[in-house]
Amino acid sequence: MAHAHGDEPIVVGLDPDPGRRAALGWAADEADRRRLPLLLVLAQNVPTPGYRPTGGRPSWEEWNESLHTSGDRMLKEAVAFVESRHPQVRVSGLLAEGHPAWVLRERARNATVVVVGSWRLSALQEVFTSAAVALPLIAHAPCPVVVVPEPEQVREAEHAPEPEHVPERQPHFVVGVDGSRHSAAAVDFAFDEAALHSSALRALYVWQPPRFGTPDEEAAVQECRRLLSETVAGRTAGHPEVELRQEVVPGHPVQVLTEASGHALGLVVGTRGHGGFTGLLLGSVSQGVTQHARCPVITVPSA
Repeated sequence: MAHAHGDEPIVVGLDPDPGRRAALGWAADEADRRRLPLLLVLAQNVPTPGYRPTGGRPSWEEWNESLHTSGDRMLKEAVAFVESRHPQVRVSGLLAEGHPAWVLRERARNATVVVVGSWRLSALQEVFTSAAVALPLIAHAPCPVVVVPEPEQVREAEHAPEPEHVPERQPHFVVGVDGSRHSAAAVDFAFDEAALHSSALRALYVWQPPRFGTPDEEAAVQECRRLLSETVAGRTAGHPEVELRQEVVPGHPVQVLTEASGHALGLVVGTRGHGGFTGLLLGSVSQGVTQHARCPVITVPSA
């Protein structure tokens, strides 16, 4: 595939909570499909929930020993989880000291993809709390980053109103297209994922109508269709088995793509772009769908 180089592993950041295994399960399944090794990374820079000082204020040595002991135990349990799920996957573990976003960003230099779990945080919490791993990782990682929501987050989101643009519920991926080179990289990755999963692909160009209307709305929509067709042109030849649906949908990109995520196997977006995809270090659409999507979000940097 275009995005893997040799035998570069899939890297997954472990959640210290053993009850949160959605990201680990997704990463193990993906490693099995791609026949790639899987590296489990547990990054710790605070005492773990299982740490109990022996009395009084713990010494640095006590804290460090406790950190390694509990970390080793978590890694062994996670490795056993993967081995029982996919015995043929080559799996290894790494216990690292430091902030998870920094540790995973370093590992991303030699990874096919990096997978992390999602915490349902507000936009301010995502930016300002030490638990925020996904957004700084996406902003700086040189490889695609997958953010996998926990099942309870998906169940909460299912109470939202049913979206207007619901495709038939055949297995499919969704890719957001805006005509930029950033979305072109995302389309490449989305075709690969759809082929790996034997699923269809729904390519969405989200058109934001001007606030006060436009003299020729039909011409604007036709231009969006042209950009969408140009972006996916030629890629169907490489994956003739993937059924492709192209749609231009009016609305706000985050809202439309979040709604489209409701029945998708995954949502693929670029990290930056133009139009509705503008942002600073990380496009506003990437940030929005990472926080609100109901399926795994795969953010792909441009080549």
